[in-house]
Amino acid sequence: MLTDYRVRQREYLLEISRALTAQLNLDELLHMVLEAATKMMAGQAGLIALRSPNGSFTIRASHGLPRALVPYFEPLLTDIPDDADRTRFHIPGLADKLGRVVAGLGLRLQQVVALPMSIKRELIGVLYVFRAYGTRFTADDRQILASFADQAAIAVHNAQLYERLSQEKRRLDAILEYSADGVMILDSAHRIVVFNRALAQLSGWSAAEALGRHHDEVIRWARLETHQDLKSAVAGGWPLPSARPLYVEGDLRRRGGGTIGVGITYAPLFDRDGRLVNLIANVRDITRFREADEIKSTFISVISHELKTPVALIKGYADTLLREDARWDAETMRESLMVIAEEADRLNQLIDNLLDASRLQAGALPLEMDQVALDALAERVARHFRTQTEIHEIVVNFPPDFPVVEGDEERLEQVLNNLVSNAIKYSPKGGRIEISGRALPNEVVITVSDQGVGIPFEEQPRVFERFFRGARERHQRTPGAGLGLYLVKAIVEAHDGRIWVESNPGEGAAFSFTIPRRQTS
Repeated sequence: MLTDYRVRQREYLLEISRALTAQLNLDELLHMVLEAATKMMAGQAGLIALRSPNGSFTIRASHGLPRALVPYFEPLLTDIPDDADRTRFHIPGLADKLGRVVAGLGLRLQQVVALPMSIKRELIGVLYVFRAYGTRFTADDRQILASFADQAAIAVHNAQLYERLSQEKRRLDAILEYSADGVMILDSAHRIVVFNRALAQLSGWSAAEALGRHHDEVIRWARLETHQDLKSAVAGGWPLPSARPLYVEGDLRRRGGGTIGVGITYAPLFDRDGRLVNLIANVRDITRFREADEIKSTFISVISHELKTPVALIKGYADTLLREDARWDAETMRESLMVIAEEADRLNQLIDNLLDASRLQAGALPLEMDQVALDALAERVARHFRTQTEIHEIVVNFPPDFPVVEGDEERLEQVLNNLVSNAIKYSPKGGRIEISGRALPNEVVITVSDQGVGIPFEEQPRVFERFFRGARERHQRTPGAGLGLYLVKAIVEAHDGRIWVESNPGEGAAFSFTIPRRQTS
């Protein structure tokens, strides 16, 4: 009879061991262990409580008890010693606690045994078995239960390891999927096994379409800026186990047409034997870096030219006036000094624009808000520019009782000065320049229009960009640093307004901006 008992015990333990290797669902394994342990101990019910990170215990599996009654057994989880050695493990007053619980529930459970579940001498839980009759649990019973407790501990440990690995995988998958840079992982044959969302947007390939394809089907270069790509690098022997990452830069052909500037860093991953397992590719959109380099080059070129011209004029006229071998009449002196003053003003304006652009980059364009009468401001600007041109007719057209707005008068004057100055500059044959205004329910609209050369359609979306100068300005060397409209747009937007341009090449241009109306209560 004892032999049959031992055989059944071994069969139960073998069945549980098989289950441990077959699946890693913690709840199902705990329930299987608990059910087998209860049967082997000739018990009627059982519980498994697991230790939480804060040291408390929570019932994780039950057998032979109605689910609604399980929480009432929580008093049995108190006073659990932090001792994983089953020879010394003892929960004080456990039988009395059981008696109080079952008395209140009307259950006929009389005996309880509890043994620790431990891994590497660390207590991770407790296994309880209950009997409905008065026979006490013997030392053999405890030895048998200890085997089941060990199996339950292994189940918990394996499931926790699996959960940690699963969590890390989910975290890694999320990092890869939502990375701002494109990420692609290749197998040793250069087949794509991971293709994230950012790379799908960059390349025009969806992940579903790209997965399983060869790298060269998806990554196709229109132009290379480095001396080799992945294919030529591999042909040359890259990568060896000690190889550095490979960097490739150029214009990538997008699926569906067009190109985009990208830089790709390929990092090899080897196993312990030095065999290539994966290539991990980080794909970065370098459009902004290229634009930054272009802006830097443009800045150096334009600013050096814009600084050199007035400085050369100032120095030339000053040197001329200082010549000791010449005597200048009053008119020549006055004209020369006027040129010096005008070029000094031009230098000062350029410096002010550069400072404002720097403040914008730092995110600070201070405004001193007050009530501004834009019709009066427009008339003042028109009077100023009428003295500077004889071939333009500068008119102001505002309706009566034009509403006052909240704004920085000095900055708004800077906006009008820039727009009217541009209208004069790009109307070399003269013509009518009009500053007009109209009031809408929630905003006012100010328009500066001219009859000049206009703006090519392809350049209109870029006229407000920093340092942008059109092809005509570059070819004709028209003075300007490409900062005026950039600052105008920033000032208007700082007032919560909008700005836009309408132009037909050869027929003039109209720049309009809005300023919100001051709400009256």
